[in-house]
Amino acid sequence: MRSFYLSITTILILALVSSCAGSRHLISSGELKEHIKYLSSDALKGRLTGTAGDSLAAEYIRSELREYGLRPLGDNGFQRFKVTDKVFAGSLNNLLINGKKYNHGTDFEPASFSENGSLSSTVIFGGYGFTINSDSLKWDDYKGQEFKGKWIMILRGDPEPDNSRSRYASFSGDRDKAMVAKDLGAGGVLLVSGSNFDKEDKFDPLSKNDYSVGIPVIRIKRKVADEILQGTNSSIESLETRLNTSKAPASFAVPANIEAKAELVASKTNTRNVIMILPGTDSLLKKEYVIVGAHFDHLGMGGPGSGSRAVDTIGIHHGADDNASGVSMVIELAGKFAATRNSHKRSIVFCAFTGEELGLLGSKYFTDNPPVPLNRTDAMVNLDMVGRLKDNKELSVGGVGTAAGLKEMVSAGADTNLLKVVTSDEGSGPSDHSSFYSRNIPVLFITTGAHADYHTPSDTWDKINFRGMVTVSDFVYRLIFNLSNDTARLRFREAGPRESSSRNYRRKGVTLGIMPDVTGASKNGLRVDAVTPGRPAALGGMKKNDIIVAINGKPVNNIQDYMFRMGQLKHGERITVDVIRNGRKEVLIIEL
Repeated sequence: MRSFYLSITTILILALVSSCAGSRHLISSGELKEHIKYLSSDALKGRLTGTAGDSLAAEYIRSELREYGLRPLGDNGFQRFKVTDKVFAGSLNNLLINGKKYNHGTDFEPASFSENGSLSSTVIFGGYGFTINSDSLKWDDYKGQEFKGKWIMILRGDPEPDNSRSRYASFSGDRDKAMVAKDLGAGGVLLVSGSNFDKEDKFDPLSKNDYSVGIPVIRIKRKVADEILQGTNSSIESLETRLNTSKAPASFAVPANIEAKAELVASKTNTRNVIMILPGTDSLLKKEYVIVGAHFDHLGMGGPGSGSRAVDTIGIHHGADDNASGVSMVIELAGKFAATRNSHKRSIVFCAFTGEELGLLGSKYFTDNPPVPLNRTDAMVNLDMVGRLKDNKELSVGGVGTAAGLKEMVSAGADTNLLKVVTSDEGSGPSDHSSFYSRNIPVLFITTGAHADYHTPSDTWDKINFRGMVTVSDFVYRLIFNLSNDTARLRFREAGPRESSSRNYRRKGVTLGIMPDVTGASKNGLRVDAVTPGRPAALGGMKKNDIIVAINGKPVNNIQDYMFRMGQLKHGERITVDVIRNGRKEVLIIEL
């Protein structure tokens, strides 16, 4: 087993380099404060991926690392890629009801998960769009109606709008209802809000994070829906009241013809990781790598769909702790290693990732397009929110179970008078180390933990514990020193599930035991980035890099389809999963 206890020789070397280093070798509160104040400043406007603030942050980080003498990897220190900037309604959107034209933007709007396409047909009013068949709850809005190939008009929400623990809540999502309609053969969906659900009847902003359900889906105003219902002696208000009172289906055919087209346009924008390297000093070990990383993106101005916890606030989300703190520590650690002779036999790659808040996009791009060989990477150390060391001095270090000896190294490297290190074995989690763990690379995830300012505009530089950051930096330096100098390679091992812990896609219920690709890199399917041994997927024969295209014969085109399909399943159920493997389709039988 690899030992991480420092030998007498190593201790003497550390003492020597510390005494000879000079002030430039010390990580100081002032240097950390300078970085964090700039990165979390109003000028960068929250560093949303793909924005000017994101670009300014990347330029700043590269400049600082270059000044310390690091060498650039990739495109002169950048790893460039594109992300979806925004989704907007195109010019071809139209709606005609019995030949009368309606106005896009005021009368109707395509849903952000709509497929681009058109449909001309009659209409079925489909209540809440439920198909519920459980022991305690049954409701089928489609029973007895001929809806295939037609528009189906569905009320948003559920019949218990004021009940936060409604039995119907898990069936009430707009996208889920559209998926049900599509599965049952509907040609398109018209979504309308009853006054109990949304008195103001506002259209939600289009989200860039949604994937198409495969049929046109259009949001319409209540007044438009009422015009569709003319001749039925019904209105949206009366139908909503009826459904909410009876708790029973009330679907019917509507004598109206709808001709409509939905068009969404996605615009892409450039973004980039920052990647710099300190070559190792050993002629052999310099061909091996330790990766030290942190994400520099944040939530921009917040707002709906941004991940902000201040849901009604539009304002700069400064992200001083999340994660200007981690990036600042990466910069200063790089400076200390660069200025300290014989500090690293292995090469150390210092990375600043963008797109973490959008689903680990930057680190995923790095591991999909590695600038150094992943099979020669000894470990990855991830710093995320390291600026709020509390009075109890508690520091969390995850991933210690991902290689033999890591836990011992972490324990040996901590000064118990300065830090109370709390370890966990798991290699997966809601940050960039998960992208490396899924590639069989040992990881360490270091954080001082969450707080009330997390994902709000009040995560500002003046609340950072800079003296605590210096203490944490010294501890992390010792960890990286050991990782980069021990001649034995770490041996990766499984430590906890490899299922995605992305904060955007976590959902309760049954699971297969996989880490799905949340970036949408695969078209018309969902790539499997990792399979956890002993879990249903592994026992059923699923393999890494399989592309899931169907569950129980129903299509899976993306992560949202996958989560919807899994949400319909139960423990103990036997399912079929269609996968594409090496260009060929295979059917797996899996017991949940």
